[in-house]
Amino acid sequence: MTVRASTPDRGPAPRPVREPARQRALRAARQALRVLAVELGTPTEPGTPLLGSVRSPWLRRLPYVVAFGFAVSLLPTSINVLGNDYGLEGGLVGALATAQTVPLLLAVTRPLQAWWVIFAADVIGALALTGADGVAGRAWPWPPMEIVGYLALMLALSLRERRRTLTAVWLTTGVAGLLSQVFTPDGSNNTWVLMFVLTGVVLMMGATLRERGDAQRKLIEQETISEAERARRTLLEERARIARELHDVVAHHMSVITVQAASAPYRISGLPGEAEEEFGAIAATARESLAEMRRLLGVLRSEEAEQQGGPEKTPQPGIGMLPKLVEGTVRAGVPVELTLPEEPVVLEPAVDLSAYRIVQEALANVVRHAPGAPTRVSVTVAADGARLTVLIVNSPPSAPSAPLETTGTGHGLIGMRERVRLVDGSLDTGPLPDGGFRVAARLPLAPAPSQAAPLSTTKDAHSV
Repeated sequence: MTVRASTPDRGPAPRPVREPARQRALRAARQALRVLAVELGTPTEPGTPLLGSVRSPWLRRLPYVVAFGFAVSLLPTSINVLGNDYGLEGGLVGALATAQTVPLLLAVTRPLQAWWVIFAADVIGALALTGADGVAGRAWPWPPMEIVGYLALMLALSLRERRRTLTAVWLTTGVAGLLSQVFTPDGSNNTWVLMFVLTGVVLMMGATLRERGDAQRKLIEQETISEAERARRTLLEERARIARELHDVVAHHMSVITVQAASAPYRISGLPGEAEEEFGAIAATARESLAEMRRLLGVLRSEEAEQQGGPEKTPQPGIGMLPKLVEGTVRAGVPVELTLPEEPVVLEPAVDLSAYRIVQEALANVVRHAPGAPTRVSVTVAADGARLTVLIVNSPPSAPSAPLETTGTGHGLIGMRERVRLVDGSLDTGPLPDGGFRVAARLPLAPAPSQAAPLSTTKDAHSV
């Protein structure tokens, strides 16, 4: 026997109760009032003076001068107009005039708070004028001096607050003027529309000026950041280039050590077994060091070099190749006079390479920025034999011609400083009184005590 469970008939699902239109409107109005209150009660950067970020001290003082001028001129005018023309009582006149003008001084640092005071004083003044004897035939609810002071306040407000706050202020001004029509005195000239339109125009113009200034300031900041990043990138590229060149120098010496250690048992007869094992260990260690160095510094090679079959095989240049470099510069139209030491100088590979690169970059700068300028290149050794001085001086060209480049990036000087710093030397560059330029580098002939070996320097440059 089969028993089937019966499910009760639930019927159609109940329809959601639709909210009446009146309740939706009330909820939307409450939400709008809440947003309005938040915008009007949240000032931007309170206490910060207008134009406080500009460099000129005169521009920083300008808002104070303007606010003081408006307050001083509008205060007696308001007292005179409200008392004599509109016929208000003396005590009320003084209180209203003070509340409508003196807060303009506060608008320099807290324009939104100043708006609350002045707006409330203007509304109270409009209500007070409804019972005045002289309102017939005159402006109401906003007399002319109130309009002038209110527009000055709007300018200060637009230079500080965001657009949503400015919109809330503008709408509040319009609503206050619209509601004032209920109390319009007979025979008065209504000015709420004029006030509403002029307030919107001033707020829009001030907000546009402020946003344009903000955009220009951000652009300047971005250009400054970009220039700093460009200089940093140039420095890193130059360090990578130096590391690549030092890699070739160190790789050559490590290869020589490997070959000498591996061939020692065959070149020297009668070596004991312990010595052969020691030479074999030296060769193995040198091969491992060379392989690891190539792995670590291989990433510094350009893609073109890797596609061409690996590291370059050309020896790195030194001061012995300066005559050939000078010859090429002379062919480019720059008269160059070269002076080298009379006696051959034995230099560390890094110092030799740095001296050549400094001269190369200096002559390239002469070709780019002062074509045809007579140039002197001298490489001398100090009397104590401790330092090598590389001096490149160019005079103004006798027949001025347009430079190939009107502006420089400073990349060449950055590279010179980095090479000099690498070998613990010093560099002095700068223009000469006659219009030429001078580059003087002093390089040590012996490695600095802090430098353990060229390989450690290369690793440091690579790690950066």
